[in-house]
Amino acid sequence: MNSNRSEETSASLESAALRPYPSKLFVESTTFCNLRCPMCVKQAADSKVIDADMSQKTFAALEPVFPHLESLVLNGIGEPLMHPHILEWVKRARKLMPDEAWIGFQSNGLLIDRNWARDLVAAGLDRICLSVDGVKPETFSKVREGEDISDMDRAFRMLNEARQRKPGCRLKIGTEFVAMRENFHQLPDTVRWVAQRGADFIIISHALPYDISGINQVAYDNSIDAAVDIYERWKRKMSDAGLNIKVYDYMAWEKEQVIPFAVDPQVRKVNEKISGMRAEARKQDIFMDVIQLLRRDEALLAEVKDVFDEAQRVADEMGIEIKLPALTPRNERECPFVTKGSAFISWDGDVHPCYYLWHHYRCYINDWDRLVKPKVFGNVNQQPLLDIWRSEDFRTFREHVVEFDYPYCSNCGVAPCDLIQEEDFDVDCFTNPEPCGACQWAMGLLQCLQD
Repeated sequence: MNSNRSEETSASLESAALRPYPSKLFVESTTFCNLRCPMCVKQAADSKVIDADMSQKTFAALEPVFPHLESLVLNGIGEPLMHPHILEWVKRARKLMPDEAWIGFQSNGLLIDRNWARDLVAAGLDRICLSVDGVKPETFSKVREGEDISDMDRAFRMLNEARQRKPGCRLKIGTEFVAMRENFHQLPDTVRWVAQRGADFIIISHALPYDISGINQVAYDNSIDAAVDIYERWKRKMSDAGLNIKVYDYMAWEKEQVIPFAVDPQVRKVNEKISGMRAEARKQDIFMDVIQLLRRDEALLAEVKDVFDEAQRVADEMGIEIKLPALTPRNERECPFVTKGSAFISWDGDVHPCYYLWHHYRCYINDWDRLVKPKVFGNVNQQPLLDIWRSEDFRTFREHVVEFDYPYCSNCGVAPCDLIQEEDFDVDCFTNPEPCGACQWAMGLLQCLQD
């Protein structure tokens, strides 16, 4: 029965990606923002995000697909409440979209007062997701530079009052929490805090570092779950045989070429076992970076797991829906955007396939930097969105992503290689033209308002 459900889900997702129209639209209403959060892609090196609003003409060009949509998310890089027509757009979309479809956006909540809350509810907004990265005032103000926890308290209060005044209101209030080493311990208290203030759901995401210092804030390990399972099993086998896997020396073979028998016998035995471990991983087509596995901060990972488990317990107790990210990257990857029929529209009308390839920026995966360039399939001011969606290039891209036959770059022992470090990406080592092998959204590490 479970197998049948899995097949049905897979078929449903594939059909969403290959329908003749997008099912989900992510629309960058504005890139203006009233905050300068250090974790924002706007502050990233090589960021080309400029301050601008989507025009009325560009938004109108999207309206022909609204009757087909399951969801419309009106944010990208920026604060949606700063757009002068955001309320009008919510009203227009609500009239054109199916009744069961939802409209929402993420917000820092700083502008929400009684009038804004009333007008958002009246316009027909279905979901709003407020950013809360901790409940300790010093942490909140550091992560959300320029905002105070009292601002968020007011936003929750105003939104709750507004929806209580409107019979049949279906607005759901949510929260996004970005987990980092400096704040992940606050997650259970944050879940309780937002639940007490009427939140219906909370989305947890890991952080994507945009500068070298951000690597030290990451609260996950880059080794994939399948590789970790094999590693842990072989580590136990070696321990039972009186061997310590930590003495592995990848330079042992070269040393013995210079001085025969220079390597300790235990090291030689461990190296032989590691060779067997690698062979098992290769047989299962699992990428394995042994050095990365040996360097795992197991104490930190156990601590994060305990905190996530406690957050789930608190969420269950408080009756709030919680969406936790993967504790470690998933071997079985899937694009959470392409498979669900998503299209992303920049403020200027450019059409993109996903969050990862929406903007121009530099980020860090493991300890190597990567320049990410946007993938653009057309512009709705020059060509109808449905024509762009149905174009051969865009459809082929989606077909490839649904298959997701990409190398696991972050778990490759030779990464970063020249192919993925190219400033102008051409192909990966599997000769795929899509730069998806290092995407952390597909690994289950990064999350946002989308379901």
